[in-house]
Amino acid sequence: MTSDEPSVSVELDAVPETALWTLYQRAAEARRPDAVLHDPKAVELVDRIDYPFAERFGTSAGQAQLQALRVGCFDREVADFLAREPRGTVVCLGEGLETQYWRVDNGRAQWLTVDLPESVGLRERLLPPGPRQRYLAADATDLASWADLVDREHGVLITCQGLLMYLQPARVRALLAGCAEHFPGGSLVLDAVPHWFGRLTRKGKAVSHGYHAPPMPWAMDAGDRELLRSASPAIVGVREVRPTGARGPLAGLVPLALNLSPLAARLPSVAVLDFAER
Repeated sequence: MTSDEPSVSVELDAVPETALWTLYQRAAEARRPDAVLHDPKAVELVDRIDYPFAERFGTSAGQAQLQALRVGCFDREVADFLAREPRGTVVCLGEGLETQYWRVDNGRAQWLTVDLPESVGLRERLLPPGPRQRYLAADATDLASWADLVDREHGVLITCQGLLMYLQPARVRALLAGCAEHFPGGSLVLDAVPHWFGRLTRKGKAVSHGYHAPPMPWAMDAGDRELLRSASPAIVGVREVRPTGARGPLAGLVPLALNLSPLAARLPSVAVLDFAER
């Protein structure tokens, strides 16, 4: 932390606090010389924020790497989109303190972050937007508040990273349908926790180092991803995104788990939804 960047005190709880958890995991992985995710901005933020990260969340190299591998799935999809549509728009719903812009931006794309006022206020303090970034304080599930702000001319990719599991199933379904119908030809990247883990959170039993994960009302087993099509006829494609590039024991365990049925169907997952052209 430099002398012109004073520490920032942060107080968050419940779902907004998960932004700090994910930030801490990315930074922990990025500090390693053999990191699977290069994220200097996350390291910078953790060093700057006055918050007891280690005391609150504990330290787990395996957990940090798994989180980084999940994040890498989103990064690859965004990078692939920007390779196809260099002037496209990336819409990040419920982004928290995600630093993806600094990892994969191509210098031409437009970025829109939609998040709750508390989260946007913190993001503006810690990650001031650049000229091609816009932050909007709004309910991400209320498309009327943000959909018309999106430039559709050069393609649209929507990311829902670490968001949908905290919504009620009906709201997830409505959000996916609304995005499919508002952004023809676009795509949406999402992640999901399996049903067994969702049940643990709702019973207050998803605990790590004393930290309780917030209740997750929406869950989806990876083997059921094709059911996402039922949210709207405008969803014409669903595909899996698998983590790559794991290190150490996970380099063998992750591919093995992903290829063992029915285990693979009950793992956390990342999927892309493709929307029909109008």
